[in-house]
Amino acid sequence: MSAEPMSADPATVHADRATPAPVPHRWLILAVLCLAQLVVVLDNTVLTVAVPVLTVELDAGTTDVQWMINAYALVLSGLLLSAGSAADRYGRRRMLLVGLALFGLGSTAAGLARTAEQLIAARAGMGVGGALLATATLAVAMQVFDAAERSRAIGVWAATSALGFAAGPPIGGFVLAHLPWGAIFLLNVPVVLVCLLAARALVPESRDPAGGPLDLGGVALSTGGLTAVVWAIISGPERGWASVAVLGAGAAGVLLLAAFVGWERRVAHPMLDMRFFRDRRFVGAVCGVVLITFGATGALFLLTQHLQFVRGYPAWEAGLRMAPFALSIVVLTAGGAAASVVRRLGRPAAIAVGMTLLAGGLALVTHGPADGYGTLLAGLLVMGAGCALANPAIVEAVMSAIPTDKAGAGAGVDGTMTEVGSSLGVAVLGAVLNARFGALLPAALAGAGSFPAALAAAGPDREVVTAAFAEALRAGQTVGAVAVLVGGLVAAALLHRADRLSARDRSAPAARADRLSS
Repeated sequence: MSAEPMSADPATVHADRATPAPVPHRWLILAVLCLAQLVVVLDNTVLTVAVPVLTVELDAGTTDVQWMINAYALVLSGLLLSAGSAADRYGRRRMLLVGLALFGLGSTAAGLARTAEQLIAARAGMGVGGALLATATLAVAMQVFDAAERSRAIGVWAATSALGFAAGPPIGGFVLAHLPWGAIFLLNVPVVLVCLLAARALVPESRDPAGGPLDLGGVALSTGGLTAVVWAIISGPERGWASVAVLGAGAAGVLLLAAFVGWERRVAHPMLDMRFFRDRRFVGAVCGVVLITFGATGALFLLTQHLQFVRGYPAWEAGLRMAPFALSIVVLTAGGAAASVVRRLGRPAAIAVGMTLLAGGLALVTHGPADGYGTLLAGLLVMGAGCALANPAIVEAVMSAIPTDKAGAGAGVDGTMTEVGSSLGVAVLGAVLNARFGALLPAALAGAGSFPAALAAAGPDREVVTAAFAEALRAGQTVGAVAVLVGGLVAAALLHRADRLSARDRSAPAARADRLSS
């Protein structure tokens, strides 16, 4: 893809120009894209600190609160593939603007909600806008930057996502300390308005010239299948993995996704071209996204519990103490250091080194001295350095394995696999934590379903319960560190093998030609 210089009316990016001119203001465009991506990621975690307030002011039960938090992630993950396809077909700038508008409207509705049902519906609406933004921001970045600058741009985009993940709880806590809970969502509105105006003025339009009509069958099958699978993963720890609802939803989701694959192979204009999966680099990169996010997100989820329940920090302060993790990613990425190391090492080696650092930092936090903040700070900085290398390398591996005119589809796949891997990581490592905690509890407390419940029922044995939970967290975080390391090494090996086989396939015709000419 390439871009024409923009006039007062943003120019259209044409896919067929061989010598593209640099897009004016591309770094300013990236800042707008990152700001939009930041609010999308923030809203995955910002609500966690508001649970006590929402329970009282909206008279919300446990199920209501869970849906307030999960409705956003569930809708977002179910629509990512469809959103990416829509961006390619109808214009990435257009879908970026639509996503911003929907996200702004959903945020306004959430901030003004007066019942639990209204808030859940508004959060679902925000998920629709979030899916469009998560795919359009990455797809636009792929268009406005050439190959020489794309690695650094993707690194900045990935670092923004990490910053949003860590910044949610402290921002939410700060807002709640000074303003009503609705302000958590209403603060999104001015940010969205700024992004809307800037994107309309700066971002050039681009689309897949061979996009064809909307693949309605693919949209229905992928959305239904992904939503069912992610719901089963999210609900498994609470309802039980062997429950009829979880097994039924998981099985239905798998069947719908299998039908989606069959449909995409037959339809004339598929939303996701299944031929991409013949590319070893693409398959290796997609597997890597799932493996890496599984270990990393699950391990970080346990780390936040360690800070809150074992060290006793409130949610917002736990998030604040984890901020060096995200800030180190931003510093290493924005300065270009991470992109330089990735280019020098190559993507497979950068992923291996990065995930080894992440696993090592997590092991240091888990098994190092617990007194003071020094060990935690050192571990978070090592973890941040690892993510600064691995995250952009794996995103770039996915996006570079498909044509740039399918950037929306690539962003949809990357986002979907990230959501699936993250949900699995939280669910599986959470199950490890709960199983170990249950095994360590005294017999009289064996039926307690959670750490707060066990603590409330413990009476004079509160220290025993706290020690059991701390030990269970160490076990879960250790499994998470191993998962991070294994996932990173497996992903790196898959990509290295794919690169080697692709290089061999490219060199084979030349070798045959040399033999024939001699």
